[in-house]
Amino acid sequence: MADLLRRPMGQSGQVHAITPEAAGWEYVGFDLWRLAPGEVAQGRLEGREAILVLVEGRASVTAAGVDFGEMGERLSVFERIPPHALYAPPGSAWRAVATTDCVLAVCTAPSPGGRPAQKLGPEGIVLEDRGAGTNERHIHNIAMEGRDVADRLLVTEVYTPGGHWSSYPPHRHDVDDFPNITYLEETYYHRLNPAQGFGIQRVFTDDLSLDQTMAVADHDVVLVPRGHHPCAAPHGIEMYYLNVMAGPRRNWRFALHPDFGFLG
Repeated sequence: MADLLRRPMGQSGQVHAITPEAAGWEYVGFDLWRLAPGEVAQGRLEGREAILVLVEGRASVTAAGVDFGEMGERLSVFERIPPHALYAPPGSAWRAVATTDCVLAVCTAPSPGGRPAQKLGPEGIVLEDRGAGTNERHIHNIAMEGRDVADRLLVTEVYTPGGHWSSYPPHRHDVDDFPNITYLEETYYHRLNPAQGFGIQRVFTDDLSLDQTMAVADHDVVLVPRGHHPCAAPHGIEMYYLNVMAGPRRNWRFALHPDFGFLG
C-alpha cells in the first residue's frame, strides 16, 4: 500500500491533485487550490460530478454556464461559520477567480449526470455538535446522505477541539453490504490552529494488514482506502478537516472496531 499521507505540492496554485488513479482506488478525487487575489482555478468535469467548497476567502465562481457571483465569507476556516459551496454536474466546466486570498477544494466522484449546478451553502448548513467529553466535535453537513444534492459524493467539515478525538470510536466503511455497511473511499484534508502544530491520524484494518499512523501538518491530505481511521488533536491545537467520501452507493453505513464496541 502506498503512503496514505499526501503533503501539498507547493504553497500556491494547485497544491493537491489526487485522482483515483493516483490514490489507487476508483471513486474519490480531491484537488486543492491556494490562490492570491486575481488568480484563477478552473477545470472541466468529464464523467464526474464535483462539489466546490470555499474553505477560506472569496472568489467569483461560474459552473455549467451559471454565474454564481462572488462566493465565500470566512477568511479563516477557524471562524467556524458555514461554508459557501456549490454542485457542478459532469460534462461541465467550472472557473473560480479569487477576489481575496482563497483556498478552494474541488471534490469529485463518478456520476451519470442529470443534476443542475446549484449552490449548496451557506444556506441550509448549521454547526452541529457531535459526541461528548473529549470525543466532542463540531460538524458542517455540506452534502451528507440527508441532503439529496449529489449522485455519489458525501462531503462534510469537522472541527475537533484541542485534546479531543474525532472519527472515533474507530470505525470502517470498506465493504459493500448495504444496509449493514457500505464501501466508501475517503479523504481528509487537514487544517490546524495554530498552523505550526500537528495532529495524529491512524488508518488500520482489524487484522493490521494495513496500519499507518501519521503526524499530519497544516494542508496535508490523508487517504483512507479501507479500515478504521481515528484522529486526535493535541492539547492547544484545534483540528479542522474536510471529508470527502464516495463509493458504489451514496449511503454512509459503518462498523465499529470490535474492541471498541463498549463505546458505541
